Formats: sequence, structure tokens, C-alpha cells
Amino acid sequence: MGRIKKMSAEMNLKSRKKRAAASAKSAGVDGLLVTHLPDVRYLSGFTGSSAALVLFGGRAVLFTDGRYTAQAKIEAVGSRVVIATKPVLAAACEWMEAAGVRRCGFDAAHTTVAALESMRKVVSGKVRRGMFVAVGSLVAALREVKDAEEIRRIRAAALLGCKLFDGMLMYLEPGLTEVSVAAELEYAARLAGAEGMSFETIVASGMRSALPHGRATSARLPRRGFVTLDFGVVLDGYLSDMTRTVHLGRALPGERDVYDSVLEAQEAAVARVAPGVTAGEVDEAARSVLRRVGLDKYFSHSTGHGVGLEIHEGPRLAAKQTQALEQGMVITIEPGVYVPGRFGLRIEDMVLVTATGGEILTPSVKAWIEL
Repeated sequence: MGRIKKMSAEMNLKSRKKRAAASAKSAGVDGLLVTHLPDVRYLSGFTGSSAALVLFGGRAVLFTDGRYTAQAKIEAVGSRVVIATKPVLAAACEWMEAAGVRRCGFDAAHTTVAALESMRKVVSGKVRRGMFVAVGSLVAALREVKDAEEIRRIRAAALLGCKLFDGMLMYLEPGLTEVSVAAELEYAARLAGAEGMSFETIVASGMRSALPHGRATSARLPRRGFVTLDFGVVLDGYLSDMTRTVHLGRALPGERDVYDSVLEAQEAAVARVAPGVTAGEVDEAARSVLRRVGLDKYFSHSTGHGVGLEIHEGPRLAAKQTQALEQGMVITIEPGVYVPGRFGLRIEDMVLVTATGGEILTPSVKAWIEL
């Protein structure tokens, strides 16, 4: 990477590690063991599949195996790299005891009972009893608010998703199988530079559109009915997520009305986004619109979630969620209506929380489309 870009990356990683260490100190531990790979990447820049990161005494030490000797030295800017000759977790725990860590925080959400038992077996009996302390998802909480570089990458991924959807409008037609639609979209994504898909592409058509997470099957797109596309791409490590629903053929009475209600609900929730507004209030903005027209009973999931290095991050936008939105969060707004045995539809945007409201990062058309 260029010198200026490298310096900027170094500063970002240094700031993240400093905030993570401060969170660990507030939680009452003197060291932090990070094993969830997205968290490791966030703090160190390392993208390998085998790693543990230790923060202690102002130091950051990345443990990985011999497959990543060269890669770790390039990516792990500002961290000491240790190439382990034994299991990475064991090497990290041995190092912590030798370095003087006496209370090590770990994320219980990403540490199995078996892993915790193996961690305890590595350290000596004199420190084992109080060594490992569950401190919650400290790094995941930091990741909820994105910095300028993260927002740049997410924005690029989101815009690529929009470009792909626009291309699919020229491809969709009755008779195509759902899996062929998914394959075409994913192939176009790879050709456009995507590292992969954010999750298994959802293509749900006809009566199957009533399945909120209807994975693509061999079912053929109908001559008349809804087609829901829910997909995202990975670009520079960051993910996008969007959903659009189109209609093939002439709509039956009432279908357009349901679509317009979902769109109104989605736009009401987007309009409610602002710093200080709770996640539950955004959810209610969408749900109240559907409640008014008697469709809320068909809205069976939460309104949205955070997106970044993972497809589901905090905050969770759902009923009674009291977490306040903060500037720099990137969330989805995705209400839907699913009528069993008939049809379903969902409309989803990624939204950046700004100082004054919400900025839509997926500006593809949401108005009724009849192909």
C-alpha cells in the first residue's frame, strides 16, 4: 500500500486497539484475548483464518500459524506477530501467563466451552482460577460505529450491489429458475470485483416469496407474481445488504396496495433514523404503518440490523430495543409482508446514521416495478 495509506491504516488500527484496551480495563481485566476473526481483523488488519490477538500492557501480539508467516507481517500493522508451533490459542495463553497477565478478558459469545477448558489447561494452577473472565462482546460494540475508511468501503460495496440489481432488471423473465437468477447475479458480482457474496443469495418467487428467507431453488419464476431478491457483496472485507421486490406480469387486485404499504413503512423508518433515536423507535415507525392498514401481523421479523465486517452486527432494530443510534452506524431498514400461500415482499436499504439523520447507501429504485 502507498505510504500515506499505510500511515492512515496504522493510525486507525492504533486507535481501535487503544479503545479496546480501555474497554477491557473498564471491565476489570488487564489483558484481552480476541479470537473472533472479524474482531481480530478490525483490531489488527489480519485477514487469515487462524489467529488470536492479545492486548496487554500497551502491546498487541498476533498469534497465527506457519501458513500465514508472510501475510501476517504485511497485514498486521502495528502488532507483533508470533508464528505458533502449537495450536494458536495455546500459544497465546502461554504467552499471556509469561507476560504477567492475571485477568484475561474473553468474549463468551465466541468462545466454546471446549475452547475455554483448553485455555485453562494451558496456564499453570497458580493463576488458572482467576485468569479467564467473560467480559462480553467488547470489540463488537466498538465495531458498531464505523470510521471514515469503513464507511468508504461499505459505500462502495453498497453501490456495487445497486449496479448488480439494475443489471438483473434486464435479465429477469418468467421461466428462469431461481437458482439460475442467483447464479447470474453472483457471476456478475465476481466479474465486477466482489470478493464474494455477503450471504447465500435469496431469490424467492411466486408463492415462495412468502418465505422471508427463501433460498433460491429450482422453482421457475412465474408468469405473474412477485420476485424478491435479497443479496449483498463483499468488497475490501466489508459487506453490503439490500432487498428489492419486483412483479412479473400484471398485478392482481390488492398486490400493488400491499407493495405501496411496505414501501411507505420502509420510508417512514428511514425518515426516523437519527442520532439519539432508539432502535425500537425506528422499528415502530415501520410497524405502525403496517398496523394502520392491518398488515402488521404479516411482518414477522425485526426491522433491521447493523452491517460491516459481518452481515449481522449491532445494533438490532426491533420492538422495545432501547439502544440509541449513533452517528457512524450503518444499519438496514427492511420491513416486509408475507402472506402464507399467496405472496410476500420486502424492501431493504442500507442506511448510514449521519449527524442530522440517515443517508441511504443503496439508492436503487424502490418504486413499483412491473416487468
